[in-house]
Amino acid sequence: MAGKDILSRLGSGELIIGDGSYGVTLEKRGYVTAGSWTPEASPEHPGAVEQLAIEFSRAGADITQTFSFWCHEDSLPKGCKYTCDQINKTSCDIAKKIAKKYGTITAGGVSQTGHIAREGGGEEKVKRDLRKSVDVLVKNDIDVIICEYFRNIQEMEYAIEIALETGKPVAATMCMGPAGDENNVSPGECAVRMAKAGAQLVGLNCLFDPNILLETMAEMKTSLKLFNLNPHLMIQPLGFMVPDGGNYGWVNLPEFPFACEPRQITRWEARKFAREAYNLGVRYIGGCCGFEPYHIRAMAEELRDIRGKLPESSDKSDYDLKIHASLEASFERYKNKGSEAWWKEMKPSTGRPMSTPFCRQPNPVTVHKAVFKN
Repeated sequence: MAGKDILSRLGSGELIIGDGSYGVTLEKRGYVTAGSWTPEASPEHPGAVEQLAIEFSRAGADITQTFSFWCHEDSLPKGCKYTCDQINKTSCDIAKKIAKKYGTITAGGVSQTGHIAREGGGEEKVKRDLRKSVDVLVKNDIDVIICEYFRNIQEMEYAIEIALETGKPVAATMCMGPAGDENNVSPGECAVRMAKAGAQLVGLNCLFDPNILLETMAEMKTSLKLFNLNPHLMIQPLGFMVPDGGNYGWVNLPEFPFACEPRQITRWEARKFAREAYNLGVRYIGGCCGFEPYHIRAMAEELRDIRGKLPESSDKSDYDLKIHASLEASFERYKNKGSEAWWKEMKPSTGRPMSTPFCRQPNPVTVHKAVFKN
């Protein structure tokens, strides 16, 4: 069984596969409320959260993340029966249970407080809420702290400062695209500031699709190199294609959140993303909203040459297309289905004659060049 020291493993050159979507996936399964996106499902329906964590582990994830996204007292829905401490404690218990069974590293997510966006909250108020979130993770001896889904680099720096006080490894991922954070601080500057603040892993998560975040990650890597900073690189993109999103990515789309299914990436797009991320030098590769267990499995299968192993759930996967190659030889209707290039180069349709490649964006934006990779 691999060790729990993520920094040692990354330092030795190991590739770490992260897990995927919790909030969005559990909403589809009937355990999270869209609009709130809060994690009270952990104490309400612990079996559902645990089952999803099991699926990610069987799919090859090296990480089991606590379902603690957006858990601040001010963000919980009215009438919630549980406190943030109770929710986070249960989330930690579930993650540790899965880690014990599958040998994964536990990671506790700490997200933006919302104070800065809502009322321009001051440093003291923001740090108070962040420290409460971190304290629960420390009490439950979670292995890694991930400061994720921050749109303001100043708030991210506060989070990194507090997380580092614990002595735990700290990862920091901004949710931003090529335009930078919510105040248009460039991705390169954000990367440098996260690294200088002390984060050992630096990167991106959510809001934008793999193609856009890979382009943004490349810019961040260039800036880090210019400043002679060498944190480990981490990326966990959105599992939906959003070349036409605004500064807030898919949240700006008319289809968000109830009609994004036609935009979901395929398992082959997940495989292509994983390979490109690895070639870019990223060594912690996972997914965020929309990345289902089968996407994580596809990524682990794609990089089996690097990892030297396959996920547990690959026993039910035609990952090398041998089955479909055999079918192709026997049936005309399976023509090309045994070719990896066929699947990776495919441009899947929506099946809707009036479907458009871009949404009818009420506030038109310039489409990023990454769209041409779709």
